[in-house]
Amino acid sequence: MSFDEHLTKDARLVILRELAKQTDNRLNETLLTAVLDTFGHRRTRDWVRTQLRILADLGAVSVTEAGPIMIAELRRAGQDHVDRRIIIEGVARPSLVA
Repeated sequence: MSFDEHLTKDARLVILRELAKQTDNRLNETLLTAVLDTFGHRRTRDWVRTQLRILADLGAVSVTEAGPIMIAELRRAGQDHVDRRIIIEGVARPSLVA
């Protein structure tokens, strides 16, 4: 696995973990971009939108659009991955310590 692939998988895990922290399990792409930046993943909103679509294809999130903004909502599979009950290929495995 290349370092870029490693970073991408880690960023997807950061997205899932942040969604899991929310009361309603939802965040928009703007806030997720800011969260990723906090964790050292300085990426464009287009890149974040692509990752949200991939996570949706993997069944980890659902995505809706409110005008020009994408909103991601954690699905059961995404929560199960964060909780280490399942493994979603393409997303970094969570460590035992969150």
